[in-house]
Amino acid sequence: MTTPNLDLSSHTPMMRQYLTIKAEFPHILLFYRMGDFYELFFDDAKKASDLLDISLTARGKTGGNAIPMAGVPYHAVESYLAKLVQLGESVAICEQIGDPATSKGPVERKVVRIVTPGTVSDEALLADRQDNLLVCVFEHKGKFGLSYLDMTSGRYVVCQPKSVEQLQAELQRLSPAELLYPESFVHMNIVEQYKGLRRRPDWEYDLSTATQLLNQQFGTKELSGFGVDDHPLGLCAAGCLLQYVKDTQRSALPHIRAILAESAQKGVVLDAATRRNLELTQNLQGNTDNTLAAVLDKTSTPMGSRLLKRWLHFPLQDIETLQLRQNAISALLGNEMYLDLQPQLKTIGDIERIVARVALRSARPRDFARLRNALGQLPELQSTLALVTDQQLTPLANKIQPIPAVFQLLDNAIIDNPPVLIRDGGVIAKGYNDELDTLRDLSEGASEFLAQLEAKEKARTGIQSLKVGYNKVHGFYIEISRASSNEVPDDYIRRQTLKNNERFITNELKQHEEKVLSAQSKFLALEKRLYEQLFDQILPSIEQLQQLAQGIAELDVLTNFAERADSLNYVKPVLVQSPGIHIEAGRHPVVEQMTDEAFIANPVELNEQRKMLIITGPNMGGKSTYMRQTALIVLLAHIGCYVPANAAKIGLVDRIFTRIGASDDLASGRSTFMVEMTETANILHNATSKSLVLLDEIGRGTSTYDGLSLAWACAEMLALKTQAFTLFASHYFELTLLAEQITSLANVHLDAMEHGDDIIFMHAVQEGAASKSFGLQVAQLAGVPKPVIQRAKQRLTELENQQAPSIIEDSPALFEQLSLVDTEHPVVSQLKATDTDDLTPKQALDLLFQLKEQL
Repeated sequence: MTTPNLDLSSHTPMMRQYLTIKAEFPHILLFYRMGDFYELFFDDAKKASDLLDISLTARGKTGGNAIPMAGVPYHAVESYLAKLVQLGESVAICEQIGDPATSKGPVERKVVRIVTPGTVSDEALLADRQDNLLVCVFEHKGKFGLSYLDMTSGRYVVCQPKSVEQLQAELQRLSPAELLYPESFVHMNIVEQYKGLRRRPDWEYDLSTATQLLNQQFGTKELSGFGVDDHPLGLCAAGCLLQYVKDTQRSALPHIRAILAESAQKGVVLDAATRRNLELTQNLQGNTDNTLAAVLDKTSTPMGSRLLKRWLHFPLQDIETLQLRQNAISALLGNEMYLDLQPQLKTIGDIERIVARVALRSARPRDFARLRNALGQLPELQSTLALVTDQQLTPLANKIQPIPAVFQLLDNAIIDNPPVLIRDGGVIAKGYNDELDTLRDLSEGASEFLAQLEAKEKARTGIQSLKVGYNKVHGFYIEISRASSNEVPDDYIRRQTLKNNERFITNELKQHEEKVLSAQSKFLALEKRLYEQLFDQILPSIEQLQQLAQGIAELDVLTNFAERADSLNYVKPVLVQSPGIHIEAGRHPVVEQMTDEAFIANPVELNEQRKMLIITGPNMGGKSTYMRQTALIVLLAHIGCYVPANAAKIGLVDRIFTRIGASDDLASGRSTFMVEMTETANILHNATSKSLVLLDEIGRGTSTYDGLSLAWACAEMLALKTQAFTLFASHYFELTLLAEQITSLANVHLDAMEHGDDIIFMHAVQEGAASKSFGLQVAQLAGVPKPVIQRAKQRLTELENQQAPSIIEDSPALFEQLSLVDTEHPVVSQLKATDTDDLTPKQALDLLFQLKEQL
C-alpha cells in the first residue's frame, strides 16, 4: 500500500493526522470517520472502490497532489464490512474520540477496533449456521502444529497433524475464515486456496512466549491442567494466534477460558478427498445444496446447526459416547418428546454468540433483550426435560439451568423492544434507576409541568385557545390563534409565525427548556453508563452462560436427530468393537431425498471372511451411490445418529477413505490421473485392517493394460496385505477373477436389463459378477450416433476374442518382495539371472519344469 511520503510538513493538519494513523496499519484498509461517513484515501480508496463498487473521487489536494477518496455512510457500514470480510479483507475502524466543540484543529481520532474475517463477532458480519474460525499453522523440521479459535464461542483448540495430508484434511475440515502462517512456511500450496491469509513473523511462534501468554490469559501458572503438554507445536501456533487476537481486538477476552487438545486418535480420520467426495457440508460445486448436512440439519437454533456440522466432520471412535447419544435419541423418540422440545428450542436463539459479544462488550441492546427472553424460556424447557430419565439427557438438563440473577437483571433493565443502538437512548426500562427516570421525565418535556403552565396561562390571559407545546425543531412554545394575538401579555416573546397561529415563549418557559436540554444530555450519558455497567454485572456469569449454550446446542442436535429418525425412517445401528459392516436395505440419505421415484435399498455385508467387494455393472447403474451410501451410513453411526436402513450392525472403523470421481488440479500442474494416483497412494500408505476404503474406477485415466494392472495390484494389496474393508468398483471385468483366488474377496454387481436396443437400470445389488458392462447401451442413451455404436459393436466382438490376463498367485509374501511400481514376474527375474550356457541338458529340463510350475 503506497501513501505519500511521511514527511508531513507539506500536508494539511487533517491529512497529517490520517497519514500518522495509517502508518500503523499499512496493510489493511483504514475507515477514517469524518462526520456521517467513513472515508478512505489514496490506495485504500482505490482498493475499496474496486471491492465495494463505490465511487472513487478526488477532492482537494495535499502535498500538491489530488487526493483519491471514497467513502461509505456510517449508518450502513455493517453491510460494507460484511462484504469485505467475506472477501478476506481486514478493516481498521478509526473513530472520533475528541469533542468537536473544544478541539483545536482536527478532532482527536484513534483506531478503536480492527475487523478481521476470523475475529468478527458482530451478528451482521457472520453466517449464523456456520462456524467462523481463526486458524494458525506452524511447521518445524517437517512436523506440524495447528491451533484454532472460534471467537464467537471461546472454543480454543490445539492439535498436531502428523503429515502434510493430515494438515490438509484438518484445514478442509475447519474451513478457516482467516489463516495465519509463519514466514518460513514451505507448504504454501496447501494454504493459498484460502481467503484471509496472514503471514506472521517466525518469532511470534516461540514456545516460552506462547506458554506465558496463555497462562496470563487463563490466570494459571502452568498449562498441564488443560492436557496440552504433549502438543508443543500446537502451543506455538496457539501463542501466535492469541497475540494476533489481542492486537486486533484491543479488549479483554474473558470468554476464552481454556484451551483443549484435539487428538486424531479420538476420531475417525477423514482425509481431504474423502470430505470432498462424501459432500458432508459442501457439494462438489462448492454449494450447500444436496449435502448430508442439508438433509440432516433441521435444528432449532443456529448454535445447534454449527455443532451438528462439527460432529459430521469429526466422527468418533468412542463407543460409550456414541451409545449415550443413541440412547438419548431413543428416549426423545420414545414419548415423542422432541415434538415438545423443538418449538421451545426455537425461542432460545443464538445465545452462544450473544454471550461472546457480552464478554467482548460489543453486545447491542437487542442482544440483551434476546438473552433475557432465552433465559425466560428455561423453566419451561426444564419442566419438559424432567419428564425423561436418560444418562445423556440428565447431565444436559443439569447444564441447562435457569440463571435467575441474570434474567432478573435484564428483565428490570431492558425495555421489551429496545432500539438497535444505545446511541439514541430509550433502552433502559422505567423503574430501573430513579435518577434516570427523573431525567427522562425532564428530557421528555415533563408533560405535567406543561399542563400546569397551560392552565395557569389560560387563567392569566383569559385566552382559552392557548396551548403549550413542544417539538424537536423549535423547542417549547405557547401557541395562540391569530385572532387572539392582540391579547397576549407584554412578557410574551414572539418565537414563530404560522398561517393561522402565533407562537411565543416566556422567561419561565425558556428556563424550563434549558433545563430539559440539559436533562437530555445528562439522560443519555447516564443511560450509556448504566448500559456499560450491565456488562460488568453479567461478566461473573459468563462461564455459566457458556455452559448453558453448549448444553442447549447439544440438546438441539439430539432432538434434531430424533426428528430426522422419525421423519426419514432411520433405524438405530448396533455399534460393536469387533470389525465388520452389516447393513440391511441401506439407502443413500441424500439421493433418496432428491429422487421422485422410490429409492432401491441395498445390503452390505463385510466381515473378517468377506473383506472386499468387487463391484461391477453399467455406468449409471448406481455403483457410486452404493459405495457412498455405505460410507455415509458408517459415518452417521460414528456420530451417534440413526441411519437410513432397515437394520445395521457397525464395527468401529479408524478411517474412511474414498477415491471416487474424476477431478484435476491444473493450477498445480496435476492431471486427472495424477490426482487419482495421489489419492490412491495416500490410501495404500495409510489404510489399516480397521479402515473402510471406497475405490471407484482405479486406473481409468491411462491405457487399458496399464490401468488394469494398477487396479489389479491395488486390489490385491488391499485384500492380502492391508486387509481393509473395501468396496472396489471397476469396469475391468478381469478383476472379478480375483474372487476365485482370494477367499476374502467377493463379487457383487448392480443389475440392468436390455429391452431391444434400450437399457433399464435395476439399481439392485446382486451377488456375483455382472454379465456385461452395457457401455454401448449407455453411449446410445447419451445420443452417440448409431454408425459409431454399430462400429463399436464390431470392434468389441474382435477384442473379446483376445486372451485374458493371467492371475497372480495368491501369496501375501509377494508384497514383501515386490513394490507396486516394480511388478516384474519372478519367472522373468529367474530367467535373467540364469546363464543358460552353463546348464547341462538335465539342468535345463529341470529349470523348464520349475518355471512352468511357477507360472
